[in-house]
Amino acid sequence: MPVRASWTVSRMIRGKILLAAGLQCCRCKVSRHVKRHYSFLPDDVKSLRAVVNPDISKIRNIGIMAHIDAGKTTTTERMLYYSGYTRALGDVDDGDTVTDFMAQERERGITIQSAAVTFDWKSHRINLIDTPGHVDFTLEVERALRVLDGAVAVFDASAGVEAQTLTVWRQAEKHHVPCVCFLNKMDKPAANLSFSIESIKRKLKANPVLLQIPVGCGKNFSGVVDLLTNQKLIWKQRSMAEDGRMFESKPLDQSDDPELLQEVTEARAALIEQVADLDDEFAELLLTDFSDNFDAVPSSKLQEAVRRVTLARKGVPVLCGSSLRNKGVQPLLDAINTYLPAPDERHHDLVRWYKDDLCALAFKVLHDKQRGPLVFLRIYSGTLKPQSAVHNINRNSIERMSRLLVPFADQHVEISSMTAGNIALTVGLKQTVTGDTIVSSKASAAAAARRAQNDGGAEKKRGENTSVILSGVEVPDPVFFCTIEPPTMSKQADLENALNCLQREDPSLKVRVDPDSGQTILCGMGELHIEIIHDRIRREYNIETHLGPLQVAYRETILHEVSTTDILDRTVGDRRHVVTVELTVKPVDISSSGASCEISFTEELEAQLSPEIKEAVENGVNSSYLQGPLLGYPLLGVSTLIQSVHMEPGTSPTMVSACLSRCMLKAMKLAGGQVLEPMMSLEVTVEEEHLSSVLGDLAQRRGTVRDIQSRHDSKVLLATVPLADMMGYSTILRTLTSGNATFSLALDTYETMNPQDQNTLIKRMAGLL
Repeated sequence: MPVRASWTVSRMIRGKILLAAGLQCCRCKVSRHVKRHYSFLPDDVKSLRAVVNPDISKIRNIGIMAHIDAGKTTTTERMLYYSGYTRALGDVDDGDTVTDFMAQERERGITIQSAAVTFDWKSHRINLIDTPGHVDFTLEVERALRVLDGAVAVFDASAGVEAQTLTVWRQAEKHHVPCVCFLNKMDKPAANLSFSIESIKRKLKANPVLLQIPVGCGKNFSGVVDLLTNQKLIWKQRSMAEDGRMFESKPLDQSDDPELLQEVTEARAALIEQVADLDDEFAELLLTDFSDNFDAVPSSKLQEAVRRVTLARKGVPVLCGSSLRNKGVQPLLDAINTYLPAPDERHHDLVRWYKDDLCALAFKVLHDKQRGPLVFLRIYSGTLKPQSAVHNINRNSIERMSRLLVPFADQHVEISSMTAGNIALTVGLKQTVTGDTIVSSKASAAAAARRAQNDGGAEKKRGENTSVILSGVEVPDPVFFCTIEPPTMSKQADLENALNCLQREDPSLKVRVDPDSGQTILCGMGELHIEIIHDRIRREYNIETHLGPLQVAYRETILHEVSTTDILDRTVGDRRHVVTVELTVKPVDISSSGASCEISFTEELEAQLSPEIKEAVENGVNSSYLQGPLLGYPLLGVSTLIQSVHMEPGTSPTMVSACLSRCMLKAMKLAGGQVLEPMMSLEVTVEEEHLSSVLGDLAQRRGTVRDIQSRHDSKVLLATVPLADMMGYSTILRTLTSGNATFSLALDTYETMNPQDQNTLIKRMAGLL
């Protein structure tokens, strides 16, 4: 739409709609209260077998994402209850929710692993994944968002955007997932609509489209006004047993609070103006058909425009409520059906290439003692049926799927088939892991590859191996590690089996064996992550393991640029292998290189080397990057230039790799080593009276304060602090603040250690301290 037209729309809206404020109440007919019954009677619980199986346009694959304690699991619990799939309202504090079914989740009152549930709402099938809010389990959010079409971001209305909210929002943006925002906990005394909206604008750089205005605030919060329809929805909680199924809906009229009427009038005017600025089609409609009175635009047209804005990710609809008090969840379910996309509205090239053949992505694996591995699949095209053979492109293997299930947290129901756009649970896929692409056969993959190559443009240039494989899940590097030992050597095999199963379930868990000591080392995302893994081994596999002290995953780099040469002359059997290598290593800035190590060749050498020898050279250099010259930690920020590689005829590529590794080790020792320590981004929310104690403690931990912000009566402290000094911080913080503070910790960057701290670390690692 031309700039002039857009400006005209804004001017006309500002001028005309506010003049019509007095007429608004007159147009609203006074009507008696209408009770809407949104669900079945409490004793009439739907069976999962009866879940609707509609056309793909009425399927919604959504995730619930938020910061810790924003109310994700409570919101999910209300959705299941109002849709008729649970008999009673579960409570996180009571440990009886559907999606938090692990013993560790119920004990701690937090979500640890994502759980999938399937239910229907108003003839739509909703596949919902409840995700964790703790930073240690951020991979669970990542792999859920990878396969979802939309997301509901839940906010604590008294806190607005918090640390982990920012993380999950970035993950949703990375996967181009349209979102709906739900401002939860509107019943809290400190709940503030304008503060929350402003924090979404400022911190998330998003464009919030407010669709509801709360009626009452704090403990007087009783409902919302729908700005699209001017309907007031009121939940009258006469007793604590009131479950929120029944609520009153009526149009606004003159008997309502004048302040509320004025607020609704102004908010609706702002909504129409905002949507007109974001959607050209709606702006044209206003100018042509409703130029005399913009407020007369039908709610259905406004709703369609909001949907287009949401799907184009130009704006995010904002709703409000209180899940714990059973208010505002039914309109949220309506918004999921109305504004979030169906699977066929998300454009995936692979769907076009595979046509009606099966194409699915494995995004999660669970281990069941009776059934074996359970693999969650998102079906992008085709139909999935039990007792059928499928082809795993990543593993290049054929597996037989024995059973097909509809997921409902830890209770699953067997079905005969599952169509495109859905999320399924399969039994019998023993080799499949997270990120694998499943198709019906090798032939269908080959046919899809041909279609991809014939599709033109950039897709034609991509190889067959990559073009028909769905992109997997990016796994972050672990930051903590510790040793784990079985109680007796007879349990070693059982422990290895348990760790293999847990690694398959959780790709962010890494297990390696120390080559010097032979000890098994667990590498995880944080203290809580490793603690949960240890607890699961004890409970689920009945092995009383012993954990060594937690250690920090340091990195190393080099200080100087060094050139060196090495010659390998070795006779194996009757063959003589001779390799001469010349290379240069130099440090590069970690921030500019993205903390990676680089390999490059001189132009002349790159033209001379065969692909096989080039691969051998790269393997030799990359293996050297895994172990630094000082303490054996992986290297960061090192660039290697290969200047020459000379070989005698008959020399094997393995010997080339060995010579490169030896030459690299020699070069790095000459270049001098430097230890890099992980620096964490810390956010502490604390009452002002305890702020000085927290700041004093951070100073002792070598922390650097970046900012101190105000959030109502609390202070939000933003700092950067070394991970090595954050062991057991949660206990210390509770002690300092009498349990009235919360914190979140996430990896920020790696920084060089000062010489004194580095010498202390080297002595401690050598056993001298």
